[in-house]
Amino acid sequence: MTNTENRWFSIHAICEHLGVSRDTVYKWIDKHAMPAHRMGRLWKFKKDEVDEWVKAGGAAAEEKKQESGDKK
Repeated sequence: MTNTENRWFSIHAICEHLGVSRDTVYKWIDKHAMPAHRMGRLWKFKKDEVDEWVKAGGAAAEEKKQESGDKK
């Protein structure tokens, strides 16, 4: 693993990596247990942790639960 792959990503970098907005990432941290680490005022991310979270269903699993609850 190279140093660039193992570095901490900023909110801007993780948004670019995932192709989503900052608001979406903040929502995922708050409501969907997205792996993120608070360093003072800043949120930092490990790319491999975030990628595994996405592969495991991450936000999609929670959104499906909410959608099925809305249909009842």
